[in-house]
Amino acid sequence: MTDPYNASPAHAPIPASSGTRMRPLDDAMVTTALELPGYRIRRNLGMVRGITVRSRSIVGNFLGGLQSLFGGNITIYTELCEQARDETYRDMLQHARQLGANAIIAVRYDATDVMAGLTEVLCYGTAVVVEPTDH
Repeated sequence: MTDPYNASPAHAPIPASSGTRMRPLDDAMVTTALELPGYRIRRNLGMVRGITVRSRSIVGNFLGGLQSLFGGNITIYTELCEQARDETYRDMLQHARQLGANAIIAVRYDATDVMAGLTEVLCYGTAVVVEPTDH
């Protein structure tokens, strides 16, 4: 199986204009919105994503079953979901960095049951190169 993060040709980095340094991609440069306030999009690099398929272990199912008897938050499943989301988010950031992006807009999560006990978690967005707007 090929590596999906290296299957696309790399884009040449865009130098920052007027001698300013381009801000690196970090959590502050990732948004569910279609724009970043204070920045303008210079280049759209396309969709980026992170994906993982997770299964619950027999022990996890047993402990989750015990917790469900008492009602409330099923912490073992909450932790599993949070780990999957974090993993896919970090993979999406890596994919965007490989394309030369310094921001990601329109970020979304999706989850699908692949089969009983297997869940696919996907985090995706649009990788862009942005620069600060002039005030």
